[in-house]
Amino acid sequence: MYAVIKTGGKQYKVKEGDVITVEKIKKQAGEKVVFDEVLMIGEGKKIEIGTPYLDAAKVYGYVVENGKGDKVIIYKYKPKKDYRKKQGHRQPYSMIEITGINEDKPRPEKKKEPEKTEAAAKAKTAAKSSAKPAGKAAEAKKTEEKKPVEKKPAEKPADKSAEKKTGAAKKQAPKMKPKTEAMKKEAQKEEKKQEKKQETVKENKAPSLKSMKKDELVAFAKENNIKIDEKATKPVIIEAIEKDLK
Repeated sequence: MYAVIKTGGKQYKVKEGDVITVEKIKKQAGEKVVFDEVLMIGEGKKIEIGTPYLDAAKVYGYVVENGKGDKVIIYKYKPKKDYRKKQGHRQPYSMIEITGINEDKPRPEKKKEPEKTEAAAKAKTAAKSSAKPAGKAAEAKKTEEKKPVEKKPAEKPADKSAEKKTGAAKKQAPKMKPKTEAMKKEAQKEEKKQEKKQETVKENKAPSLKSMKKDELVAFAKENNIKIDEKATKPVIIEAIEKDLK
């Protein structure tokens, strides 16, 4: 058999043995609760529907516990008004165990766990005490099996004196033989030839007159004692300098 009850503005479908959470009821844990507002009762194909409630229909139960649900954060905000409000809320509830529909049945007692007898406790202690020496014997066997490993004598380092000698011999490079007088004379001749070549290159390098400005041409002419007309145009001055150089 099941029933539909109303409590706290909500409807719940219940049957015997169910545990439901409803809006908080003003009763402490362990107290009896009776729901008068029964909307419907059903058993198999037989269904009774109230208008809106069934007369003389009641659902019985006991309060298991009272508590609060998870926290819900309420945050209010108004833009451009400097208004912000943060608030938390935990909805209170009551947990109820349904014991009967239209019958006031006593609350079923919970089955108690059988207490541990003294014999069982003694057996456990004996098992623990017997397990400890067995473990110690196993550890002793393991230590006997593990034999100490013989360490090999460390090898002596080789004589470093011999290595040093070989390294010194490698580093010593063969000294260069002193130059003879003939070699010195040949080197001097080559130096003189290089100097002559440089002088000839300098002499052959004619100044690029066309790339020079008029003021530079006048200065060049004065340095080389070439007579020119300073008031003349640039091409005329270049012609005069070229004739004099030839």
